[in-house]
Order: sequence, then structure tokens, then C-alpha cells
Amino acid sequence: MIQKTRETLKAELVYVTAPSKEQLDGIRRFLQKETGEASIEIVLREDASLKSGFILRVGTREYDWSEQGRLEQLQQSVAASVRSNLQKEQAGAFDPDSIISILRANIQDFTLAAKEKEIGIVDWVGDGIVNVHGMDHAYYGEIVLFDCGVKGMVQDIRRDEIGIILFGRDTQIHEGSRVVRTEKMAGIPVGDRFLGRVVDALGAPIDGAGEIEADGYRPLENPAPSIVDRKSVAVPMETGLLSIDSMFPIGRGQRELIIGDRQTGKTSIAMDTILNQRGKDVICIYVAIGQKASTIAKLVNTLQKSGAMDYTIVVSATASEPAPLQYIAPYSGTALAEYFMYKGKDVLIIYDDLSKHAVAYRAISLLLERSPGREAYPGDVFYLHSRLLERSSRLTPELGGGSITALPIIETQAGDVSAYIPTNVISITDGQIYLESELFNAGQRPAVNVGLSVSRVGGAAQTKAMKKAAGSIRIDLAQYREMEVFTQFSSDLDDNTKRQLAHGRALMELLKQPLGAPFTMAEQVITLVAANAHIFSDIEADRIRGFRRALLDHFKEEHGDFIGRLTTTGNLEDDVKASIIEAAESFKATYSF
Repeated sequence: MIQKTRETLKAELVYVTAPSKEQLDGIRRFLQKETGEASIEIVLREDASLKSGFILRVGTREYDWSEQGRLEQLQQSVAASVRSNLQKEQAGAFDPDSIISILRANIQDFTLAAKEKEIGIVDWVGDGIVNVHGMDHAYYGEIVLFDCGVKGMVQDIRRDEIGIILFGRDTQIHEGSRVVRTEKMAGIPVGDRFLGRVVDALGAPIDGAGEIEADGYRPLENPAPSIVDRKSVAVPMETGLLSIDSMFPIGRGQRELIIGDRQTGKTSIAMDTILNQRGKDVICIYVAIGQKASTIAKLVNTLQKSGAMDYTIVVSATASEPAPLQYIAPYSGTALAEYFMYKGKDVLIIYDDLSKHAVAYRAISLLLERSPGREAYPGDVFYLHSRLLERSSRLTPELGGGSITALPIIETQAGDVSAYIPTNVISITDGQIYLESELFNAGQRPAVNVGLSVSRVGGAAQTKAMKKAAGSIRIDLAQYREMEVFTQFSSDLDDNTKRQLAHGRALMELLKQPLGAPFTMAEQVITLVAANAHIFSDIEADRIRGFRRALLDHFKEEHGDFIGRLTTTGNLEDDVKASIIEAAESFKATYSF
């Protein structure tokens, strides 16, 4: 279509009405001035869809003077004006009666901008990857538009061509198809109206509840906050799970990895954490990567039934989606999270899971024919996840004091935490919650391995009450796990060892928690205070959890003042602790097992 020989430059003129000889001479003079070429051959092609006017293409440039191009530019201009005025309306500085005059002025003042566009030609297409030549100035991460309407993103820049990943099907793209630069970085629409919605990796709604009015647009890739923009993690992000909040506390702005084999309850921990944020002014974003659509639908249904979708956004890139959409999904979720964080909100984001994210990226790298090494897969997977997770932080008050707390999920194979991708993410995050298959199958749920799990923020993200109540629970559990082998010789053990074994057995039972039933901080503190006072130690294992539920109900009904003091002050005074133990012992004496 367009080629440059040694003597003649070929250009294409697409028209509705054939140009006259004078018009052709004027176009040839324009091209000679723009290109510096003396000899130019113009190829004519009729296209009635332009309505009127013409399009001129030469080399990698395109000049659009058509009516269709004018309509598209006008549409974009009006849409931008409406968005701007909607934002003013939300701020209370917009008069709805003036909308007609604003649109009329926008239309009257509109002038066609016949800017040159840089276009490219498809060399090869397959498996969601397109190689294009001709777009010499395209930059990494730029969105490009194919003539069939499908969008793509520049992912690989080579000497004589660029590699593009597609955000749609490639059935209408073939060798020779045209692609146009948008000069716009890949991004996602953002706004408060995304709350309660399910969107795809490009921010388009997929829940059948209509379009979403966006308040702005954020790039997928954004620099992480600098050290001076961050504040230390000190505010708890309570999961409602006793085994985590007591021993591996998570703070707002922290990145805590959830790691374990498949079917060990990783997503369940994330779900309980979302449910526990009700009424705590925390916005939750759940990013599903490479999962079955039925699994995501079930999860959304659970959130809706519990009322958690009111403060939750689900970003979905199912296993049936192209690899490029699975690749950008966590970055899209983070862009949404940053919108709220920079408004001063606290955000919880869950990536489920980054193992499938790495697999999608590996597929893209192989299809782009990148050579293995430091700059390609697998060497750059560390950078892939580090530039994602580093964006989670707690901002200083000067920047609004918002935060993003990240709970990435990694799936291991046969418990191998020393594999390449797990060790990468472990080194990036501020701790990990390790779930063990043997514990899960033995009925210990959540199946948290106390020895391999850690929080590098530690007690800084705990309330004083929880820190005081938790006491030596980790040491007690570790001692119990070591002494557990001696239970078969229980008749030969001294009283102190029997007491330790009974206490450890009771703690293990208390750490079991039903799905979708997170505890409040006060309930956890009361449970731990009673456990450390050995109130549960002499109860049969299968009756411990029933007694705990009855005990907590008793405190709600008869001792609401204790719960109120724990909730408001966040501190466990000695007199309150003594009163909790006394009330628990009194209740136990009257309880019928």
C-alpha cells in the first residue's frame, strides 16, 4: 500500500469525491514540503464511509481531513467536556442548567485538528501477539488501536519492529492490517462508582448492571511512593482470624504474602479479611487472575449476601481471557486502589494469585520470542512483582494519609517455598502466612503453620490489648508441637508437662475458626485472656469451640462494658483482665457441657 522506492515515494489518498487535477497538485506540493521528496506518486482509493473529505497516508503518517474524522474528534471533545463538568457537579461548583450552553459553546468553538497520525502495518499475528513495522516512535506501554477496533499495548520494542499484546481477540487482524498510535499510556477509568461492581482488566463492567461513570483515568504503571512520602505501618488491618491477628498482625500499608499448596484455604483467608472490614471505612479490591468464571461468580455471590460488595470492587481476568488481560489485571486493580489511597482512604487489595500472573507473563514472553536472561523471563519476574507490590504503602498525612494493604497469594507445589517465584515474592513482602496441607487435612482451619509464618511489622501493627493478651501464645504452640510426640506416654509425664500439653491442645482448638465468621478484636482478646488463664485446658477438645461461642455470647449479653472498653481504648488494663478471668470462671462453673 505504501512504499518508498529509490526514486518515487508512494502515498495513498482515500476520498469520497474524486479530487480534481488542481487539488491533486496541491496535495503533491504539501507532501513534497512535508517529506522533502521531489517525486511522489499518489494512489487513489474511494471510500464512501468517510461521508466527505479525504484521508492522506504517506509512510508511517496519516492526515485525516474527513467528515468521519471530524465527528470522532467532536465526540471526544464533547465527552471530555461532560466529564469535566460532572466532576465540578460532584464538587458542588456546577450548575446543571448551564449544560446546554456549555455543549453549544463546545460545538461552536470546535475546529478540526488535522494532526498527523503515526500508523503501522501488521507483519505477523497469532496467539494474542502482533508484530508491527512502521511505528518508529511508539513507546513501551502505549495503547495502540487496530483498524478493526481492537486495542493493544506496546510490550516489546526492537530495531525494525515492535511487539504488541492484544486486549481482545485477533480474529479480525491479519497481515497488512493498519494500527494507529494513540500516544496514550495504558490505563483504567477510576471513580467512586466502581464500588460494588465487577469489572474486567480494562475497567469495563461485566456484571450486567450497566455502564460505570468514571471520575478520572489512571495509568496502569505508576511509580511507587518514595521513602519520604511513606509513613511507618502502625494501624492494624484486622483479619478477624485469631491465628493471624494474635501472632502475625497485619498493618495498614503492609504487604503480607499468603502462601501454600492449592486447596489449603488461601482464598478463604482473603475472603474473611474482606468480610471483617465492614464498618471500618476500608475499601477492598479483589483481583482474580486466571480463575474459573464460576469460582469468581460464587465469590461475588458470597460478598453480596454478606453486604461486603458495598465497599468492594472485583477485578476479573478469568482463565478463558487472553494472557495479556491476565497480565495487566493486578496493575489495573492497583490503579483503582491508588485512586482511593490518594483521596485519603485505606484500601485492602488481594491478588489471587500471582503464580498464575507469572504464568501469563511467561506465555507473553515466549510468544514475543524474548531470550531468557536478566532482561527477560525468568529474570524479570522479580521486577514484574516488585514494581506492583512496592506501590502498596501508607502515605504521610501531608499526602492525605491513605494506605494500600496488599495480600498477594502464591500457590506452591508440594509445599516447596524455595521455588523461584515463591522466594521472589517472599523477599518483596513484609512477611508471609504459610498454610500447610497436612494441617488442613487434619481439620486445623485456617491451616496456619506457626513455625514458617512471620510478620516483619510485628507488634507495631497490634493494639495494646491484643499484644498483651497474645502474650506467649507462639512459644506455647511451638512447645506443644515439640512435645506432642510424647502424648502416647501421657501416663508417665509429670504434672507440669501434662498441663502444657493440655494448654497447647486447647490453643490449637481455639485457633480453628469457621469460614465467614471473623471475630472482633474484643472477642479475640477475651478468648486469649481466658485461654492463658487455662480456662479451656481441662475441657474436652470437641467441646472447646462450643464453649467459646457460649462464653462470647455471655460477655455480649452480661458484660458489654468490658467489650466497650476494649473497643474504645484498645488497651487491656489489669483490672479489666482480672474481671474477664473472673467472669469466665464464673460462667464455666455454671455451664452445662
